[in-house]
This record gives sequence, structure tokens and C-alpha cells, in this order.
Amino acid sequence: MGNEIRTIIKRNGEVAPFDREKITVAIYKAAAAIGGHDRELSERLSDEVVAALEGTYTEESSPTVEETQDIVERILIKNGHARTAKSYILYRSNRARMRSLRQSDKLEYVPYKQMWQALDWAVEQGCQTVDGLNEIIGTGRLGELIEASDARYESILDGAAAAILERRDDLRFIIVAGPSSSGKTTTTHKIMHRLQAAGADVIPLALDNYFFDLELHPKDEFGDYDFETPEALDLPLINEHLSELDRGRGIDVPVYDFKSGKRTGETTRFEPEKGTLILLDTLHGLYDGLTASVAAEHKFKIYIETIAQLKNSSGRYVRWTDIRLLRRMIRDSKFRAYSPEKTILHWHFVRRSELKHIIPFQSLADYQVNSALAYELPLLERHLGHHLAPFLEKWRDREERLDGYLRARRISDLLESIADASASDEAKVPATSLLREFIGGGAYDVH
Repeated sequence: MGNEIRTIIKRNGEVAPFDREKITVAIYKAAAAIGGHDRELSERLSDEVVAALEGTYTEESSPTVEETQDIVERILIKNGHARTAKSYILYRSNRARMRSLRQSDKLEYVPYKQMWQALDWAVEQGCQTVDGLNEIIGTGRLGELIEASDARYESILDGAAAAILERRDDLRFIIVAGPSSSGKTTTTHKIMHRLQAAGADVIPLALDNYFFDLELHPKDEFGDYDFETPEALDLPLINEHLSELDRGRGIDVPVYDFKSGKRTGETTRFEPEKGTLILLDTLHGLYDGLTASVAAEHKFKIYIETIAQLKNSSGRYVRWTDIRLLRRMIRDSKFRAYSPEKTILHWHFVRRSELKHIIPFQSLADYQVNSALAYELPLLERHLGHHLAPFLEKWRDREERLDGYLRARRISDLLESIADASASDEAKVPATSLLREFIGGGAYDVH
């Protein structure tokens, strides 16, 4: 019997605990990228990889990440899974390219320009700090901030629409991408209306219908499904359909039932006219594997992020991801029968996928939209604040839930520092505001 593998050497030389599950998930995702969803097979192949490692390394040595991946490729090919091996190799190559670009500073995904513009605007409005925001609330000027903040967001969308229209004759797809709860749905509606007003024929295509059945996705140790990765979508079918649309042909779109977590087996005919612009609203719109079948010149890519420039009571900038987490907790609770507690506990999947598959690619977008709203925190608190205390008490001493507890503690402290907004303040938020996507009462059918 070989040596039990306990540690692995990372690319930076750091020694980390060996995790067999990461091998299983990597094999599964490589297979999913070409349409395969056999968890048991992925586990059997993972067992072979571990056995090969145990037969190669002793107690005094540990495999490196690269050596482990080489063995994965060999095991896949040995067992007749050449297409999965190719998918795995392509993924490794892409990740290596991304690391190389980051190290050489050729890939810039910190939106400094948008950050500076947001900060400059916040300073002009006097809302760059929690104290400043509280003063605006306390002096009854939140309505003015709502109006100014929405006007700024709308002006950004005017710029996006103008940029699209400049390339209108060459385009077939408008892709609205960005991390969870960044406001993609409302932004998609607003851009569509602007393009239609300019005489363009525009129609949306919902890629959510291309999800694989929920039971096919990997799970964490608590049984929570990871449906946040690009491989949760039927990438081969999406690319086949986008290619057909790019040629001017119609497609039969699958129908996904989110209540059951399964495709229904039914389809809906989607057959836009020649010259119609097709709007895609999707987390992973910048991920190359999602739209690889479409020529670059036929795509206009928009990236959305909540680029807030607000300092908390400790003098630190509020995390953009915390704003999006608050939005999602409210939206999931109101419209998706998913409790705020479950949303927090699922957020580790969200963040892992964002950091791997979404945020690093934002520099590839043709246009960037800042969807942060200077007035949203006091209104988000009205809908969410009371949900956090029970969660914090329940998970305070549970080490296995430390990640969720720390997130909840941080956003709870933030919300407690914000002055209360009233029902009359909320009534000042227009039905067309992006915030309505999350708190309800909006003019658009976004749920």
C-alpha cells in the first residue's frame, strides 16, 4: 500500500493540506464543459489519481499542484476520456495565461478610472463617508441624493447605449455581465429601451434556461449545491445555439423550472429577425467558454460592478461584495423563497466563482457600468437589519460556519452604523430605480 497523501505544494511553494475533493471537482468541471455530468465517474477517476500519487510519493515528499494535474491528464487519457482531458488541458492553459498576465501587469482588472470618478462624485455630494450619509438622512435630504444618484447611473447607461449604436451594423449580441446582484437585469432592461428608442430591434435571451439539473452540480460538506460556476450551464448547447443565431437561424430554447431545479423537457422557439440585436444577461458573459462560437466583432460586452466609494465608521472603504450580498439576501428572501441565512451560507460559492470566472475578465469588456447607489444602504437596512441578529447568535461559536459568521458580523456592524431611513424615504425611490430589483415595487418584470 502506498503512502497516504496529506499535503500538496502550491505554485508559490506553500505547503497546503491535500484535498481529494478538489481533484474530483476539477474532473467534473472539465467534463461538464463538454456536456458530461457523471459525479460517480468523476469520483472513480479521482480515486485513480490519488492511488497514482500514493504509489509515487513517500512520507518525506509531497506532490506539487502541477505534478498532480499532470497525473489527472494521464488518468483521463488512459481511461478513454480524451475529450475531457482536452477540456482539462485547455482550462489549465487558460489559468496559466491569466497568472502570467497578472504577474506581468498586462491584465488590469482594478477599475481605477471608475473608482476615481465614483469617489469624486461622492465627495461632491458629501456622501463619501458613513457620517456624511447619516447627515444627509438626518437633515431630510435623502430624496435629493436618490435623485442625483439615479441620474448618475442613467447617464452611464446613456454612454453604454451610444457606444453600442456606434457599432450597431457589426453587432449581433449585447452581453451584460457582472457578479451576483450587481444589477444586470435592470441594466439590461434600461439599455434595451434606449436601443429601441434609437430604432434598433432588440430582444433578450435568458441563458438561465440552460442550467443543468441542480442535482448534477457539486455539493459542499453541508449539502449546498454549487451552481455559480460556468460549468453549471450547458456550455456546448449555448455555443451551438449562439452560433445558429449568429448565422440568422432560429433555435429551440430549453425550459428550466427553478422550483424543481430541473429542465422540463419542453422548449420555446426563439427566432429573431435578421439584424436583431440579442441581449444576453448572464453572470459569466465575459467567460470565453460561454460565447466562444461567436466572432469577437459580433459581440459588445458590458461589465457591471457596484463601485461604491464609501468609508465606514472605521475609516475603511465598504466592500463592494458586501453591498451585493445585502442586495441578494433581500432579493432571495422576497422573490426566491431563499432565506437570508441560506444566502450568506451559500456566498462562499458565489465569491469563489466571481474571483475565478468573472472579476479577472472585466478588462475584456467594451464598457463598464457602475451600479452602486449612494442611497441604498439605509434602505437595504430597512428590509434586512432584523434578520442578522438570530443568525449571529446561532452561528457564533460554530467553527465550521466561521466564514458565514464573519460576513454577517461585518455587514451587521455596517448596517448598525447607518441612520434609519423612513417609509417616506423609501417612497421617494422611483419604480424605475435599479434598487427596486432587490427591494421590490419596480416597473420592470425582473423576477
